Amino acid sequence: MSQSKGLLIDITKCVGCRECERACAETNHLPQESATDLSATHLTYVKSYNDETVFVRRLCMHCNEPTCVSACLVGAFTKTETGAVLYDESKCIGCRYCMQACPFEVPRYEWGSLAPKIQKCRMCYERIAGGGQTACAEACMFGATVFGNRDDLVREARARIDGNPHGYVDYVYGLSEAGGTSVLFLSAIPFEKLGFPMNIPKEPIPDLSWRVLSQVPKYAVAAGVLLFGINWITARRTDVARFEAEERRRTITEDRERGRR
Repeated sequence: MSQSKGLLIDITKCVGCRECERACAETNHLPQESATDLSATHLTYVKSYNDETVFVRRLCMHCNEPTCVSACLVGAFTKTETGAVLYDESKCIGCRYCMQACPFEVPRYEWGSLAPKIQKCRMCYERIAGGGQTACAEACMFGATVFGNRDDLVREARARIDGNPHGYVDYVYGLSEAGGTSVLFLSAIPFEKLGFPMNIPKEPIPDLSWRVLSQVPKYAVAAGVLLFGINWITARRTDVARFEAEERRRTITEDRERGRR
């Protein structure tokens, strides 16, 4: 995925202007209203921390190997060549497994709709496919959100950290979480203090799931053999007990008959 696109979000540069929210809503024809979290009508959201001195964006992380794609029973989610993870509402059956599977708790459901869909950031797929950049990156006046090739963004993130080691936590969030994501973050404050989940595996979650599921046949066979063995032993004990009882009765009968003689 060397040419896969992505976003580098530098929290140290964000001033909380929320132009990214406005641009996202305008591009996706969503209402321009204040948000308190991600929702079916807010695909990105800026949350404030430390008495509104630190601002953190939330949006779909567009995993390199998305769990939502592997969890979807009908193929409603796809990882595209641009890096964006897209959702096809025409295929969706409303199972919401994607919501349960996402390690970043991103997909939102249109609970109030008569024909509900899943909503999440599309990373402006059509704009990128046409040679442009995401609306949020274009709208950001302070360089807090940068669009580009993911590989280049990784190098840029490392260069910023190395160039200002006291100004950044020595960690690029999204570099390896869930096997890596198309959205990367830099911060001067430990990520766990900014609401970022830190217990996410460093390898693709679908790989972990497959590793478990691929062992099911083996364990199923082993369990079958074990259950068969237990059943055989139990049945064998019953047969032996029955045989011994019959032998005792036969012996007692023979002894009685000999006694009569």
